[in-house]
Amino acid sequence: MSNYLTEPNYSHTNTAKTGILLLNLGTPDAPTKQAVKPYLKQFLSDPRVVEIPRLLWWLILNGVILQTRPKKSAEKYASIWDKNEGSPLRFHTEKQAKLLQGWLGERVKSPFVVDYAMRYGNPSVDSALERMAEQGCERILTIPLYPQYAASSTASAMDAVYSHLMRKRNQPALRTIKHYHDDAGYISALAANVQNYWMQNGRPDILIMSFHGVPRYTLDKGDPYHCECHKTGRLLAEALGLSPAQYRVTFQSRFGRAEWIKPYTAATLEELGHAKTRRVDVVCPGFVADCLETLEEIAMEVKTDFIKAGGGEFHYIPALNENSAWISALGEMTLNHLGDWVSPAWDKTAAQTTVLASQQRAIALGAKQ
Repeated sequence: MSNYLTEPNYSHTNTAKTGILLLNLGTPDAPTKQAVKPYLKQFLSDPRVVEIPRLLWWLILNGVILQTRPKKSAEKYASIWDKNEGSPLRFHTEKQAKLLQGWLGERVKSPFVVDYAMRYGNPSVDSALERMAEQGCERILTIPLYPQYAASSTASAMDAVYSHLMRKRNQPALRTIKHYHDDAGYISALAANVQNYWMQNGRPDILIMSFHGVPRYTLDKGDPYHCECHKTGRLLAEALGLSPAQYRVTFQSRFGRAEWIKPYTAATLEELGHAKTRRVDVVCPGFVADCLETLEEIAMEVKTDFIKAGGGEFHYIPALNENSAWISALGEMTLNHLGDWVSPAWDKTAAQTTVLASQQRAIALGAKQ
């Protein structure tokens, strides 16, 4: 019996298309214990995410975590769930894919498809790649929506892509964007997003740039994540004209008892609260779409801790989401990595030829006169 996935009927007359696949972390299908449990199990069973001996972790995960955490997590998801659109991470990612399709449609002549998938939960990577195969995509550019590279995020997303392609007879050509932590368009979009917020709401005493945390040992094992976060922070501060005293780079979402990269966001905000800081703003440059970690952990939990510690105003600056500058930056990165896979809607060579022919006709007419 073949272990290949069922593949669409192939025709040698099919018009080849280029696929662009946006990859994000994932979300449960609903803010309920029943929906959160399988999502958490898939997420926390990934050896890229939890790097401890499998047998020991299986006992902890199934014997303790999955018995207690789903209910608590479901309550957190319920606090941010949109009654009309559902999961913020999902609907923002879906909107980004549609906007990117439109942006590229004005600039690309070759047939292409933009889709999105979640590493954990739905829509799955398998389903997205199957849809692309059915639409005749023979070339695929994958774009993990993680600006800073980490094995637990970017590499895991690509593992899912490779795993799918291992079971395909007719594999597409594949390219990927590894990271874009220092991309000029991405930094410019971040800066514009912060500046627009400040124009409407005033400026803080200090800006906290909070990135998702990872265990400390990942730095020792070779992940560039920590360094890339700090580079993003430095470039964003420079774009905003901030001095080192006016911003801090911190790390959130610590899980378990192991040491994670520091400083921790929660501890930093408590410290600033105890110092009676008049106002702090928090932006999360590592998240291009708002999600549980930004809307609940930062905008609710950390805010409460800061104010309880004696702090003044707390402002969370929304993620890039459907920001037009971000869509343009994403589009430019996409075009750069697609390269010769697509042809532009405006053919520069053809346009130059037309201009030259017009000039030659004008010269010829002038000579006759």
